[in-house]
Amino acid sequence: MSALRKYFPHAILSVGAFAMLLPFYWMVLTSIRSPAEIFSVSLWPIPENFTAVDNYTRAASQVPMARFMLNGMIVCFGILIVQILTAVPAAYALAKLRFPGRKLLLTLVIAALCVPIQALALPLFVGLAKAQLLNTYFAMMMPFFLSVFAIFLFHQSFRSYPDEIIEAARMDGFSEMEICWRLVLRGSLPSLAAFSVFSLVAHWNDLYWPMIVVSDTNLAPPPLGMLFFADVESGANYGALMAGATIITAPMVICFLIARKHFIAGITMTGVK
Repeated sequence: MSALRKYFPHAILSVGAFAMLLPFYWMVLTSIRSPAEIFSVSLWPIPENFTAVDNYTRAASQVPMARFMLNGMIVCFGILIVQILTAVPAAYALAKLRFPGRKLLLTLVIAALCVPIQALALPLFVGLAKAQLLNTYFAMMMPFFLSVFAIFLFHQSFRSYPDEIIEAARMDGFSEMEICWRLVLRGSLPSLAAFSVFSLVAHWNDLYWPMIVVSDTNLAPPPLGMLFFADVESGANYGALMAGATIITAPMVICFLIARKHFIAGITMTGVK
């Protein structure tokens, strides 16, 4: 009975992990298969006709894949930098400063988490169109500069920072911004890593908003670039399509693997007071 209690949760997690990883495994497997083997149900990792070179060459040459990747990096890191610059001071103020309306502002932040980007898409699009900013990097980034999720996540993390250290820093002449950036944020690096992974993955994979504001191929981020690639291929060469999907997925997998320890720590420790 004790053995069942010990291994049963691991078995359930293993089944869940298999279900989550199977599509990615199938994507990589399809990317190295020949067209004749694409619809094979076999999960054997070594295909009879190894065509990975052809598939990946076609994916890299049929459309400007390198340009798509560069666009994705510019957009994702541009959004992330501004999100951190705006969210960290806001979260610090809500967590450690006492001022009228603080609880109301925090309530509004939590309420804003329930508002999807689709609800704001039309007014944002009209505003960008009137400002003649469509087909620009700014148009892809602007709606996400202020992240209420980042404010909430950092707020939960900053709450656990000792007030005694903050008071001591104030007595030593530190300004509130210095306390925020040099002390409190430095003590919340796992939360910063966790949010960075969330933000980079979310905006790297975003297709909805770029498809609305961008029609220029040279500005397309990876998901929109894959849509252009599918149009070029007319859906016929699934091996090349999956090779392109593997290329644009690999950076996010590497990003998570690099930051996984801080990511897990940031998620598990957030909210502990």
